[in-house]
Amino acid sequence: MKYTQDIAAATQEIFSSMVMLDVTPGESFKRGDSKLCNSISGIIGLAGTSKGMLAIHLPNEAALAITTAFLGMDVEEIDEDVCDAIGELANMLGGSMKAILDPGGSDIQLSIPSAVHGEEYAVDCLADAETVAVPFSFNGQTFMVELQISKNS
Repeated sequence: MKYTQDIAAATQEIFSSMVMLDVTPGESFKRGDSKLCNSISGIIGLAGTSKGMLAIHLPNEAALAITTAFLGMDVEEIDEDVCDAIGELANMLGGSMKAILDPGGSDIQLSIPSAVHGEEYAVDCLADAETVAVPFSFNGQTFMVELQISKNS
């Protein structure tokens, strides 16, 4: 699938350098409209010549482990620190993908990152978008990074 290698490389680089975790990509897939359960998602919007979103979806347990590693302090519940950390990871991933999608830097703008979490929720973007989700694993935990993108005519 298009962008799979870019997502894998950007995610591995950010996790290695900023979170100090080695993450292993799996086989990319199309997530579809499946609901996310007991999870948190960091989301960044894309606007300009391409529109869509980049999201990182993490089960709560993985989000706690990643936030603990990222902040260097024990985090035991999904709170504002976790939402901020996951939003910042989405922001870094969005910046990396923007550099790939828009090498000149002026054709795509990124939104301010946001984070949503809950027992069950859906994250949908564009009906006509190309979508790819790449699963990752680390220390027995999993999460995924999803890109939904379409070109403006």
